[in-house]
Amino acid sequence: MTELRSSGTSTTVPASRRRRARLFAVAGAVLAALLIWIIAVPVAGVDLQATTGPGSTELEPVPVVAVIAMSLLAPLAGWGLLALLERFSARGRTIWTVIACVVLLVSYGGPLLGAGIPGSSRLTLALMHTAVGLIVIPAFARSSHRR
Repeated sequence: MTELRSSGTSTTVPASRRRRARLFAVAGAVLAALLIWIIAVPVAGVDLQATTGPGSTELEPVPVVAVIAMSLLAPLAGWGLLALLERFSARGRTIWTVIACVVLLVSYGGPLLGAGIPGSSRLTLALMHTAVGLIVIPAFARSSHRR
């Protein structure tokens, strides 16, 4: 059991409940990114493309597998970092939230600043990044415990 403080009160919340909340957030992030891809690519006909890497001008298609993988891996990495910060810092939640917001802002660099990326791809990719961030960051922060 772990103590959770919210608005000056404290309650005991089992670790299994925190894990479940985070699992739902990860699943929600993947589903949100997938839904955006489905609406944009097959339905709206967006030819979703991104650069092959930082500084590259070469474009490649963004397949649904890449969308699923990245929208899964990024939150799982965030979860790992949050778990470490919770274990070793009394301010783990605050530190993690700041880092997560900075990572989200930096992640916009690829879709928004990539050379030669079509506008429809920029918008679609930015929407995916936003959806994942808006689901994961608040859910993980709410599920975090304080020492």
